[in-house]
Amino acid sequence: MDKNQGYEIIKAVMLENGRGFALGHNPAAPSPYVTWACYDDKDGQRQYEWGHYGSDRAALEQDFAARVQEYQRLYNVGVKQSEAPGLYKYYSTQRPVDIGTFPKPPRNAPDEIVNYDQRVPVENGSFLAWGHLTYTRPLTKRQASDYELRPAPDNPDRPRSIREQMKTAIKQAEADRGQSAPKKNAPDRGDR
Repeated sequence: MDKNQGYEIIKAVMLENGRGFALGHNPAAPSPYVTWACYDDKDGQRQYEWGHYGSDRAALEQDFAARVQEYQRLYNVGVKQSEAPGLYKYYSTQRPVDIGTFPKPPRNAPDEIVNYDQRVPVENGSFLAWGHLTYTRPLTKRQASDYELRPAPDNPDRPRSIREQMKTAIKQAEADRGQSAPKKNAPDRGDR
């Protein structure tokens, strides 16, 4: 993960217009937590500005979420990607993870590399893998396919399954229905 002014970035959200927000932590600082507005400059370097500092992690996490939501509301932009240590997981299905068997994009080296003792079933037996890597930012489809890596199904950038989409749609429909209208005291028309 990135560092800025001695603060390690815990998580970041980048929006569709290239702007974003980050939450940082530095245990040695007088105010150990901070939220920043951020963007990637023309050279691809992340720039941080407009810091909100504090010592209460919960309060700064709430500030982080509020800043993202307020910016989205004001500028009508969606989330492009979320970044956090180990957030994006990729399985090595063809070989153990070793030198030259995984991508190292600029500013996105793997956070964790795990080799299994043998090829084992993963994701509830969906497929076999020799190991996995986790990245702060998502790999491109080309990077994953060039190294024969398979993204984990629960990565934030992966489309949800139809089953999950249906569950969400059902919950939304039930919420939209709300409470049924109160019954009026009308005469029973079955007597006529």
